[in-house]
Amino acid sequence: MKKQRRGLVASARPGFALLVSALLVLSGAQVSSALPGGVFDVKDYGAKGNGSANDSPAIEKAVAAAGGAGGGTVRFPPGTYKSANTVHLKSRVTIQLDAGATVVGADAKSYDKPEPNQWDDYQDYGHSHFHNAMFTGDGLTGVAFTGAGTIDGGGHLITGNPKSGEADKILSLTRCDGLTLNGIKLRRGGHFAALINGCRDVVSDHLVIDTASDRDGWNIISTTNVRITNITVAANDDALVFKSDYALGKKLPNGDVTVTGAKLSAVCCNALMFGSETCGDFTGYHFSDVVITGAHKSGIGIVSMDGAKISDVHYRNVTMSGTYSPIMMKIGTRKRCGNDPGVGSISGITFDDVKGTYTGGGSFSPTIWGAGAANRVSDVRFTNVELSVPGGNGTMSTGVPDNKATDYNPKSISTRPAFGWYLHYASDVRFDGGSLRFAKDDGRPAIIANNSAGIAVDRFVVQRGGKSPFDVGFQSVDGYCVTGTTTTTGAAPRLATSGSTPRC
Repeated sequence: MKKQRRGLVASARPGFALLVSALLVLSGAQVSSALPGGVFDVKDYGAKGNGSANDSPAIEKAVAAAGGAGGGTVRFPPGTYKSANTVHLKSRVTIQLDAGATVVGADAKSYDKPEPNQWDDYQDYGHSHFHNAMFTGDGLTGVAFTGAGTIDGGGHLITGNPKSGEADKILSLTRCDGLTLNGIKLRRGGHFAALINGCRDVVSDHLVIDTASDRDGWNIISTTNVRITNITVAANDDALVFKSDYALGKKLPNGDVTVTGAKLSAVCCNALMFGSETCGDFTGYHFSDVVITGAHKSGIGIVSMDGAKISDVHYRNVTMSGTYSPIMMKIGTRKRCGNDPGVGSISGITFDDVKGTYTGGGSFSPTIWGAGAANRVSDVRFTNVELSVPGGNGTMSTGVPDNKATDYNPKSISTRPAFGWYLHYASDVRFDGGSLRFAKDDGRPAIIANNSAGIAVDRFVVQRGGKSPFDVGFQSVDGYCVTGTTTTTGAAPRLATSGSTPRC
């Protein structure tokens, strides 16, 4: 039993609860360990909060007591709680971290072992195993982490494949129904600060993830009905990423997601990403008021590698800086999914009021890349999208660059022949307003569309390279249209239209 904010019984220590229970049994009364909705202070269950004692057993007891009561709040008052063992979450239990409370990982190699998974081959090891985490749960309802405290891996969580007893995640939840992540901070998360798979009804407000020295921020996998507001993620690998794999043994849906107010950065990789694990379909995503301050792969990435249909995705009011590839869309043919998938699709995508600037380091042109004439990226709208890229390349062949169809990274396609937008196997794509500029003079054209259909450029501004052969090129495009478009000096753009037909 624990301190109850309401109800018949109030206790200060578990021992007192046992005494009261014994007396009630002798009197013939019905016994419950505590009343639902109570507050269970981890210090009342033996936690020291001194940073040296292993507080995992006490935390586990408090969580079990709250779960046994039908739900409640497990409170961490200010202090440092060393947690050397996996904590097993319960339904309808809230983990409340007060300001000044930190749960920190340990190097004791005593976390739960990764469970066997017969579908290991369809995704990376870290995606396939869930038990080897600081906090874990499966099939739970109404789990929450709230407050103003911190859960810190402490530099002890593994970023690669962990050995027995090692954890590679802070939070790992599968098949959950109702998850809240509000106000807390997750630090040094190993492979994942948070990984959820097969969940629904997820809400998060003012969550902070700082795992730039480790790997991924938050992987939201095969999950529906998500509302995220005011999130900050600083990651090394992917920051905020939406995936769908085969780790749970079936193809699962994804969608009905809104992200409003996000600050994202990724040291090596992708800031706001779909994939690369893309087994189940994705539909109904809305991102707005997003600031991206670094991504050495994609600022915004949308890839379908494993047969997923990605549709009805919308970005509004996004500002990017420090991205090597500001926007990347690609349909690949990796097909790493257990249900013999075909080739996926990307369609119904809009970008409104997006700005992206980067002036140093590596660069990959913003790209739309379909898998073939029958698998084009389609129905994409760019409205007032302004991009500035590094430039600095000389003239080169305007032929189709090499592509590794099983790789999702921007570098899987060799240097694009356009410094700005390169479209290959795309259809019904429109640029309405917006601009393309470079930091250093570039010998490539601003835009090239190849083997595509229905490409329109309206009221657009492009910068002209000193030695570029043309400004906008259409190669085997069935139906192109350029209207109201100029260079940065006000001149009409030079068009190259080999094998293409106009349609305005």
